This record gives sequence, structure tokens and C-alpha cells, in this order.
Amino acid sequence: MGLFDKLTGTKHPPEGTVPVPGEELRAALLGLSRPDLPYVIRYGGGEGCDLVAEWRLAEPAWQNFFVRSQISHAVRIRMRLVHKEHEVRALEEQWELKRVGTPTTLQASSEYTRGPSRTVSRQWTIGRGESGRLEATETFRFDSSELREPLRDTVLKSGWVWRGVVFGKL
Repeated sequence: MGLFDKLTGTKHPPEGTVPVPGEELRAALLGLSRPDLPYVIRYGGGEGCDLVAEWRLAEPAWQNFFVRSQISHAVRIRMRLVHKEHEVRALEEQWELKRVGTPTTLQASSEYTRGPSRTVSRQWTIGRGESGRLEATETFRFDSSELREPLRDTVLKSGWVWRGVVFGKL
């Protein structure tokens, strides 16, 4: 793995892994999407890609979760399957989020970045433990890698390359 691969987040499957057909990989990636997860994986038809994975920011059932989470960035990963090279080109995009209005909702700002990054939000509660001493207990955790890692791991297990895109077209 070269320096550029490290910067873009490109990963190669283990030696000897036989690539599965593209349709099987697509089905496996779409199968990662479940109603109990804070992200969705869907077809990317009109967005210049094959698949899109993104946080469920706009869905009413998940809005309260994301408002409480105090996350600062929305993440979307657009993926294009390159069948000839057994490679998934993945463009990770982020927007800064603002909290607006009453009741509070999340709104994407104009600050945009692309390329792999990581956003982690945590909430702690301070209280007395069983011993009577003050303790910090983690009550909430949100990690943007929870979106990227299942996608990347599925691609690698399928014998395909996960190619991070920072510059140029997807």
C-alpha cells in the first residue's frame, strides 16, 4: 500500500480472495441497510453513482436521535462499482451541521469537504457509583466510522478493492 492509498483510505482484499460478481456485491451492500440503524444504503441513480450510504438525518423517526447526538457533520458515501477492475470507488462527503429553530432541527451549512475523515460525539453523565465515588458513565456515543467500516469490510470480504476518491470524478 502506497502513501496515496493511505491518504485516500484505499484498502485491498486479502491475497487469494476471489472477487464475487458485481450484482452479488451490490446486493450484499444493500443488505447492510436495516431500519434499526442510523444510516441507509440505497441506489444512487440520479446522483452519478451506483449506491449511496448516508445518515438518516431527514427521517422523522431519526431526527431526535441526531439532534441529541450533537454531531457536527453529516456524512454521505457515494459508491461506483467498476466491474472490470473489481473495485468500488468511494467518495466520502461531509457537510457541517447547524441546529436551527424550535423545535430544533439539523440543517446542512455550506461548509463541504470530501475524503475520509472521522467524527465522534460522546455524552457522559457524572454521578455517584456504588462505592459512593464520582464516576463518569458514557450515555451516548456516535461515530461516523459506523457508516464507512461495514461498507468497506463487505467490499473487501467480497474480493473487491475499496478505492477512496479525494480528487477527480467518482
